[in-house]
Amino acid sequence: MDNHILNREYHYRGHAFDVSKVYVKLPDGRERGYDLVEHGDSVTIVPVSANGLLYFVTQHRIGAGQKLLELPAGVLDENEKPVLAANRELQEEIGKAAGKLQKLGGFFLAPGYTDEYMVVFLAKDLFDSPLEPDDDEFLEIVTIPVAEAYQKAYSGEISDGKTLAALLLAKPFLI
Repeated sequence: MDNHILNREYHYRGHAFDVSKVYVKLPDGRERGYDLVEHGDSVTIVPVSANGLLYFVTQHRIGAGQKLLELPAGVLDENEKPVLAANRELQEEIGKAAGKLQKLGGFFLAPGYTDEYMVVFLAKDLFDSPLEPDDDEFLEIVTIPVAEAYQKAYSGEISDGKTLAALLLAKPFLI
């Protein structure tokens, strides 16, 4: 039996997300409030070059307090289809577009406190097609051979959850 939502109160509305208190009726009849981060859906992309290099970006992440090695990713614009967002994010973050985008699956990032759902794409047949990056992103592009990228994932050098999940979904198509 699912929880039944009784009420929702917004406590914060921001640029990237909203925070609400969601009051639910639990399966045993009790009522409880939960904090929920409401965030737009997003995409992450596993871009692979013809010669077997994966494109990553590094950027400083406030929550981690450090630079992280990540696959290109971003939030869908209003009413934007995930496949279009994936190609746009590739162009903004690594200056490439994909001749072929294959949907690999998707997942909730942290369903205990946010509703954000991320769709993962494998990008092939890459070609130059840069778009202006977001004005608050300061990215460095890094290319890594496929096998080395998986070694970095298994050794803990990659600690970004969406990147690890996307690499898991892409593995049958890369190795």
